[in-house]
Amino acid sequence: MASCLHGIGRKKEAREMFERLLSVRNDLGLLSEEYEPRSKRQLGNFPQAFSHVSLINAAFDLSGHPTAVKKRRAHRIKK
Repeated sequence: MASCLHGIGRKKEAREMFERLLSVRNDLGLLSEEYEPRSKRQLGNFPQAFSHVSLINAAFDLSGHPTAVKKRRAHRIKK
């Protein structure tokens, strides 16, 4: 969602969403496949590779580096 917000120009919201995601990682920086905000618990498979891939992609997108953004867009178009 952070990457999508960034892509449509809602950069402040994207950064806030990304920071929120970083705050729910465990003490080792790992994520599960789900997060329950009411109980503030990670649920499901743990650690979850897809969650980490999305985190890395969002960081790449939000970095603002022109090469990073260009490469990600080109990769998406090829699929």
